[in-house]
Amino acid sequence: MTQPKVIVIGNEKGGAGKSTLAIHLATGLLHGGASVSVLDLDIRQQSLGHFFANRRAWLAANNQSAPMPREHVLEAKLAAQPEDIVLARFLSALDEAASSDFILIDTPGADTALSRAAHGKADLIVTPMNDSFVDFDTLGVVDPVTLELKRPSLYSETVWNSRKLRAMESGLSIDWVVLRNRLAPTEARNRRRVDERVQALSRRVGFRIGPGLRDRVIYRELFPFGLTVADLSPSIKPVAMSLQHVAARQELRALMASLNLPLGSAA
Repeated sequence: MTQPKVIVIGNEKGGAGKSTLAIHLATGLLHGGASVSVLDLDIRQQSLGHFFANRRAWLAANNQSAPMPREHVLEAKLAAQPEDIVLARFLSALDEAASSDFILIDTPGADTALSRAAHGKADLIVTPMNDSFVDFDTLGVVDPVTLELKRPSLYSETVWNSRKLRAMESGLSIDWVVLRNRLAPTEARNRRRVDERVQALSRRVGFRIGPGLRDRVIYRELFPFGLTVADLSPSIKPVAMSLQHVAARQELRALMASLNLPLGSAA
């Protein structure tokens, strides 16, 4: 049987847009005709789980249909359990999801044993970062005087180690893509400086750079309904449509293409 492709959304900083990215990748894949399993490793917050609960409720209340993933829930009570029990439950959830085409894993904004285990199982690691040195600090350390890149961050080393272990254990490689998320239209000088450091770090630790999602209202206002721009249609339109929605669809298409993922006509 064909093995599922495991996509891990990872970044040890909160607020980088991991959950927003996860829900858009999941719905994009679903509309591309793929079967998708989702695991939310942020056991306390469970933003991914809340999104799909909202989706079920809105679709039922409005007599509409849209594709749904297979959810493999890690219960909140696991947060108080010993590490070995949590890791065993994670591996069990991966086994349960093995019949899907894709397994999408959203990780917490912290270094945890669970997050490290997920990175080690990935075929593709996607790291969103906002367009600032605050977010770049989670990937690399710069000199405070010259702003030159000094060394990779602890998170970059975690990904590097995951890639080495995966190669030694199975001979397989992990593709790592850093997405420039929420790009600001102004502050061109700061954006150029960040871009130069991202490019330098990509050459040093071996990740690809792709387009992320801009800071658009549409991405936030659809969340309470459990919907994304991939779902919008003549019958599914909980908010007024505008040209911004067209731009957001194109943005999602570019994102999926950069990750070599299928995207259906709905997006």
